[in-house]
Amino acid sequence: MSASFPVSLATSVPPVTKEVKEEPINLAELPSDLTASILIRLGAVDILENAKKVCTSWRDICKDPSMWRKIDLRAICKDPSLLDDFAFDRFCRHGVDLSQGSLLEIDIEHFATDSLLTYIAERSSNLRSLGLRVYHGFVTNKGLVDAIAKFPLLETLEVSHSSLKLNLKAIGQACPQLKTLKLNSSGSVRVKCDDEYALAIAESMPQLCHLQLLGDRLTDTGLNAILDGCPNLEHLDLRKCFNIKLAGNLEKKCLERIKEFRRPNDPTADYPFDIVFINYDSDEDYSDDEGLIDAYYDFAGTY
Repeated sequence: MSASFPVSLATSVPPVTKEVKEEPINLAELPSDLTASILIRLGAVDILENAKKVCTSWRDICKDPSMWRKIDLRAICKDPSLLDDFAFDRFCRHGVDLSQGSLLEIDIEHFATDSLLTYIAERSSNLRSLGLRVYHGFVTNKGLVDAIAKFPLLETLEVSHSSLKLNLKAIGQACPQLKTLKLNSSGSVRVKCDDEYALAIAESMPQLCHLQLLGDRLTDTGLNAILDGCPNLEHLDLRKCFNIKLAGNLEKKCLERIKEFRRPNDPTADYPFDIVFINYDSDEDYSDDEGLIDAYYDFAGTY
């Protein structure tokens, strides 16, 4: 017969725990480097309009040039009501001033103007990356080339445009260290077949590793020129470039040379901006200001 033992009170009654009250964290007392690592995740508008007004220590951190090595204003385009064009220009210039020449990356979206590009170029000779979208005609080809000529260290250029005919040869000659070029010219009204961009890239940008040509009019001839002129190319994106036929062994050549190759008919769901493809009824050469009425726009989508 087995013996039975009374259940211990220690096992039947939960222990009494003392409630510990945590003191709230005073963000103003955090180490400055930790505060900076938090604030730098905010957009330029939030830093200038909100964060710098919290307290003296935050204001000092927000004015530090290290906070302005990268200026990304793409969030404004998602909600254009945040700023009008004048306010955007003012914010952008203020950020450039705060960088004190240490600016390395800037994305100024579709609010760019020749005047703003000149302002940035005269104060940011160390710039490594430039991104802009040109839809309103406030940026000219000359204005862009003149500004880029003052960025000799530029490694990445991203331009999305619908009415600007770029002088890529001049850009390539001005930026010998260019490694990444992304062009969304899908809304441009040009001749049906046009290898001008491709030939300029092949001739003046031998260091390219990443090339994206969305909606370009290049043909197999232009593609062959790029493959021959850019021996370091590893990533090539030719979505919506419907004049490319990949005839003969051209597709094989691309697959052997390129680590990541995206074909003309590959989906564009991962592209964050508008893709516009224009169908032509003729091979007529349109200037930058003509032919828009006759062009038929087939929107591939906005993502």
